[in-house]
Amino acid sequence: MKTSVEIGYYPLNDNYLMHIKDFIKRLNTHEKLTVKTNGMSTQVFGEFDDVMASITHEIKKSFELPHSVFMLKVINNDLDKIPNL
Repeated sequence: MKTSVEIGYYPLNDNYLMHIKDFIKRLNTHEKLTVKTNGMSTQVFGEFDDVMASITHEIKKSFELPHSVFMLKVINNDLDKIPNL
């Protein structure tokens, strides 16, 4: 099953931008995912099991930093392949 996940990451510390960029960089190392980033969030597209395993792995790593907040929207379709959305 294809899925789309929109991620908002909010590290609650002074060096927040560095941690956000690192999280996005790590997501981009997962070859089975399509990752798109804009000024508000990061979208991840692919097969459900691949996307969720990769996101879970990277969120767990980010939780090594105290006071990290993630907001996720999970959709059961690949919105990257649907035109005009």
